[in-house]
Amino acid sequence: MCIIFIDTFRYTDYIRTMKEMKPIPYRHRPRGLTILYEDQDIIVIDKSAGLLTVKATYEKEKTAHHILTNYIRKGSFKSKKQLFVVHRLDRDTSGVLVFAKSPEAKENLKLQWKGVKKKYVAVVHGILTEKSGTITSYLAENEDYEVFSVKDSRKGELAKTRYKVLKEAKRFSLLEIELLTGKKNQIRVHFSEKGHPLVGDDKYGKKGEPKSRLALHSHYLTFKHPRTGKELTFEAEVPGFFKSYFDET
Repeated sequence: MCIIFIDTFRYTDYIRTMKEMKPIPYRHRPRGLTILYEDQDIIVIDKSAGLLTVKATYEKEKTAHHILTNYIRKGSFKSKKQLFVVHRLDRDTSGVLVFAKSPEAKENLKLQWKGVKKKYVAVVHGILTEKSGTITSYLAENEDYEVFSVKDSRKGELAKTRYKVLKEAKRFSLLEIELLTGKKNQIRVHFSEKGHPLVGDDKYGKKGEPKSRLALHSHYLTFKHPRTGKELTFEAEVPGFFKSYFDET
């Protein structure tokens, strides 16, 4: 499900833009992800868990960026259309992800990104004593690409994570999380260090727990459209397995 909240006065303009866009042949439509919204400036998707945002040394083609680049080029190797990365989600994090279709759109989104509202949903181990709050620390990264908090502000980057508990079970908590900064692995590190690691986190989580996908989902994203300046909010439905931890038995 996708819910798009948009200024009602301008909504007809977006409908007109979508109608003017030529439909993409079925054989060129992207697989492994869902397009929530597209116009001449941006593409917003619901990224599935296990899909990289951009290429890595071990994977160049099975990425959201590569799949969508092929999509906008309609399979033409001669096409020079490009897609620009605005932000990233970890491979095992699902949910709302936005790409820009031009350098200008990318630059606009980058400039406003600190003010963009980013809300996640996560399942963590245990019951939190404080049902809401903000976690603040300075994050650094070691040679093994592991992120951790440091006391010296000169050795790390400021990271702030706001949260509130939505639901509890005997051994798990469902959280709504708002990123006030956007540092690498920020949510995973903050809750691991708080003693409540994310379910399925094989890097910062509990050792020896049953194999599961990472229970972290980019649920809402709100930003101003790079061309019109109108505020847009996109929602990607929370995966069903999150709720399975709170089923009554």
